Amino acid sequence: MQEDFLHYLWKFKYFAVGDLCSTTGQKLQIINVGRHNKDSGPDFFNAKIKIDKQLWVGNIELHIKSSDWYAHQHDKDSNYNNVILHVVWEDDAKVYNPIKQRIPTLELKQLISITLVKQYRSLFYKKPSWIPCENQLTTVSKITIDHWLERLYLERLEEKSKLILQHFKDSKSDWDAIFFKVLAMNFGLKINKEAFLNLANSFDYKVFRKLQSKPSSLEALLFGQAGFLEKDIDNDYYKGLQAEYHFVKEKYKLTSLFNKQFQFFRLRPTNFPTVRIAQLAKLFASRKNLFQELMQAKTVDIIYKLLNVELNEYWLTHYHFEKKSVKRPKKITKSFQDLLIINAIFPIRFFYKKITSDANDDDIL
Repeated sequence: MQEDFLHYLWKFKYFAVGDLCSTTGQKLQIINVGRHNKDSGPDFFNAKIKIDKQLWVGNIELHIKSSDWYAHQHDKDSNYNNVILHVVWEDDAKVYNPIKQRIPTLELKQLISITLVKQYRSLFYKKPSWIPCENQLTTVSKITIDHWLERLYLERLEEKSKLILQHFKDSKSDWDAIFFKVLAMNFGLKINKEAFLNLANSFDYKVFRKLQSKPSSLEALLFGQAGFLEKDIDNDYYKGLQAEYHFVKEKYKLTSLFNKQFQFFRLRPTNFPTVRIAQLAKLFASRKNLFQELMQAKTVDIIYKLLNVELNEYWLTHYHFEKKSVKRPKKITKSFQDLLIINAIFPIRFFYKKITSDANDDDIL
């Protein structure tokens, strides 16, 4: 028996909840099981129960045995002063909180279905397998699996929408600016995610919009703001970007980022931030109305076409500014397009349709 199983039983009330009594005979009524805490401290916060006729609001702690309370030294920890109920599989000791008050105990052993316990043991107390329930997968209907996958997908979209909502507030409902920030962040992948977001936030999007029709100016803006144009490198392309950025920087009173925010270590060359910044600039320079085109796209194939850009001649032989490489195309690959679609484009489509009250599943997904 593991405590995680007890958490599951308590959270979903998978036990006989009628006529509950504490181990000392007090009547118990569960009004709210509380909020599951996965960090340090009591297992469930802000639960609500009745003991006899008294209403209690506080925390719940769960253990296999009551004596585990002392084994874990909760009797000496003030974080457990507000525990109103100790839920255990087996009651083998009286339990007192740090201020020497006895805590009511609920023993679950006699309240759980024998069938449920057998299922638990068959899953977790057998030889290692791919997953514990592998032999039961064929018993689950396709409808149930499809419904579960759809729910997981929508939950993920909702979760990602929370971050987009913050950008929505910060960008004063400018959808193009919001989209640029979300897409830029995802161009940085996991390692450079924050650096790319900082880059997107380092200038007013009005500046980006003004320069969007001038590809070289847009590249200069992004590379300059990222701090990649501060060295003395002897090639015409680099010097051209430097000169252009100097003009843009002075005109719009910009301040560049500290270059060391961007990481190259343990990245494949195709994921170097220099390559991704060049692709980001090329994508927006190639599509003046990229956001609206992606929102109106009716199929994933159309989205693939919108994301399909290749870099200029310079980037065919470079992964960064300081060293020439073997000639190799630096296009946005299909696998990277898939990442952008899943983590940026679908979530912002979902949020956009939700906000504009024009949402239906076919259009969003």
